[in-house]
Amino acid sequence: MSADERREREKQERRVSILDAAEQVFFTKGYDKCSMDEIARTAQLSRALLYVYFKDKSAMMRGIMLRAVECLRDRFARAISEAELGLDQVGKFGQAYYDFSREESHYFDVLTQINTFPHLSEDDEHSEALRCCAEDVMGLMVEALQRGVADGSLSRDRVRDPMMTAFYLRGALHGVIMETRQADQKATQLPDAAELICYTIDALGQSLRP
Repeated sequence: MSADERREREKQERRVSILDAAEQVFFTKGYDKCSMDEIARTAQLSRALLYVYFKDKSAMMRGIMLRAVECLRDRFARAISEAELGLDQVGKFGQAYYDFSREESHYFDVLTQINTFPHLSEDDEHSEALRCCAEDVMGLMVEALQRGVADGSLSRDRVRDPMMTAFYLRGALHGVIMETRQADQKATQLPDAAELICYTIDALGQSLRP
């Protein structure tokens, strides 16, 4: 390994460790309630060195958002490989999204807030990657819907616009997942979360059948 390659690897490792520290602070205290000083202390770096890698908190948050979208994309990529029919792939996506909300709850929260994050449109090295990765996630859903229309497991009339249908499915399931995350499900008379998710995924699939 050349000296330049070693320096680049060390630089990337430092960026990863800073984002790890930022996650720890953000997820513990909240984005608005923490400071660059706290992140620097957690990362065991000087504040000045922190600014060499990230210009501010919002740049770090975009980096964490990218991690979250990459995690979801990878789950969706695995899901689409687990079924042949488009309808079944759509169901796998639904289960993958629910599992993501439970197993990567902090990342799920980050993506839930992404559209209201005021610094999302600022350009840095994470911004374009974030946009591309988000497009990949929707692209996987569109691919499954198109496959379902082609293999006959989904209705061509009900999937007239695959991208629109993908947004509909994601929004509908997201809303139900948010319901299951209420602190006191008994007080709100919600059914069992897993059963409700299975019912929702099945109902959405049935709504798209021929």
